[in-house]
Amino acid sequence: MLVRLAKLSCPAYQCFHALKIKKNHLPLCHTRWSSTSVVPRITTHYTIFPRDKDKRWEGVNMERFAEEADVVIVGAGPAGLSTAIRLKQLATKHEKDIRVCLVEKAAQIGAHTLSGACLDPRAFEELFPDWKEKGAPLNTPVTEDRFGILTEKYRIPVPILPGLPMNNHGNYIVRLGHLVSWMGEQAEALGVEVYPGYAAAEVLFHEDNSVKGIATNDVGIQKDGAPKTTFERGLELHAKVTVFAEGCHGHLAKQLYKKFDLRANCEPQTYGIGLKELWIIDEKKWKPGRVDHTVGWPLDRHTYGGSFLYHLNEGEPLVALGFVVGLDYQNPYLSPFREFQRWKHHPSIQPTLEGGKRIAYGARALNEGGFQSIPKLTFPGGLLIGCSPGFMNVPKIKGTHTAMKSGILAAESVFNQLTNESLQSKTIGSDSDQLKPAKDCTPIEYPKPDGQISFDLLSSVALSGTNHEHDQPAHLTLKDDSVPVNRNLSIYDGPEQRFCPAGVYEFVPLEQGDGFRLQINAQNCVHCKTCDIKDPSQNINWVVPEGGGGPAYNGM
Repeated sequence: MLVRLAKLSCPAYQCFHALKIKKNHLPLCHTRWSSTSVVPRITTHYTIFPRDKDKRWEGVNMERFAEEADVVIVGAGPAGLSTAIRLKQLATKHEKDIRVCLVEKAAQIGAHTLSGACLDPRAFEELFPDWKEKGAPLNTPVTEDRFGILTEKYRIPVPILPGLPMNNHGNYIVRLGHLVSWMGEQAEALGVEVYPGYAAAEVLFHEDNSVKGIATNDVGIQKDGAPKTTFERGLELHAKVTVFAEGCHGHLAKQLYKKFDLRANCEPQTYGIGLKELWIIDEKKWKPGRVDHTVGWPLDRHTYGGSFLYHLNEGEPLVALGFVVGLDYQNPYLSPFREFQRWKHHPSIQPTLEGGKRIAYGARALNEGGFQSIPKLTFPGGLLIGCSPGFMNVPKIKGTHTAMKSGILAAESVFNQLTNESLQSKTIGSDSDQLKPAKDCTPIEYPKPDGQISFDLLSSVALSGTNHEHDQPAHLTLKDDSVPVNRNLSIYDGPEQRFCPAGVYEFVPLEQGDGFRLQINAQNCVHCKTCDIKDPSQNINWVVPEGGGGPAYNGM
């Protein structure tokens, strides 16, 4: 209904806007926003509805097998793999036997990795001084650096001087998923036990509250939360040290922040959402090694963000382009996805894409808080590394090299502790509160996608290769099923249906009576974590689905 009303003439819309302001005095109108009837159950996940109170789980064998390791690493991204590789390099050098296990929720290493990416190679070269001889996929050295401020019709060039943070001389444009996949191969060759398709679902603790390890997710659970006949418990992995490298806004790291009060002495973390596409373009427009960044249009002066357009040298005229929107934006009608699509029509961008073909799409949340937002990294039995605590260098717009470096330093510290013969094993919000009420904002009229330069949401999600087992509880859990309609829809006009870059959240009419309900299309989720960050009620809690589910990015 709101979409249709937004298309009314200006006087009609002003009339409707006035009615919205007075909706508290119009009971009939108010019932369109929230129903006083019983709220339909949305969340069935056991983290919200415990199994010990569910009769359907009576008699189910809940025993888990356990494995022991020296180090368990959660997440096979640049940080986690750097830790694993450095540990095994040190073990080889010092002739020590260390068991390192690495679990990754993606079905293949690199399949959930998404970044620009323009790589500062310093940390990577520490791990692999001979990376060229080994054939690492760093194929595109930066040859040209450009920066501009966009107005609606023009591009104002800004010089990038030597010494400035955004100077990319000596860096490489990479497909980070391919680089991570290559690092996974190197890790396995060194003896790291790599387990793709195993999602870490739970932190395990000793009786003294020190971290004991992790448990992988259970499988074989119906969508309504009941056990299937194929139900199997996850595996427990116990370790002397557990390293959490989940990436931005890790769901286990969130628990650790609270349990150990790790954010007591730092500023709140802030976030952005990055959306990315890969295109094959006309070879005449291809400039291998060119790096192009912009700020300004289509965002207004109240909204932080910018764009990138990188020309890769991968044997075909390939470009990576993307758009970042700070999640502290205020207007609930803003759609990061549609701002991205609109940006591609700028006169300085569209000519590069005309005649080309889009081949991939994805999205991911990223940290933007900077140095002052880094929490305490260590706690009894474990530590945080990479983008999970927030090691992105914001002025440089880079985080991969700092994630790798944090992993290297963690490995060196852990190795020293493990090989110390006398050592005995030790057993607040930010972006979500920035939205203004819908009554204080003007709906944004986005142009219709043309299907050549700009596209609709669902066809974009299809290019991400996203897939989940349909018959499992939604991993987008709600602490209170009534909040989306009674608060988010009534006050903010349901912003989750706009800030999600994958069409996961929809408000649909009730089957009986007036009002709406929230429908969660969990199978669309690209694991960007934006909903967990931007939900104004902080009612959404992202947890892992069955291992292997999610996007299937190819070198994103």
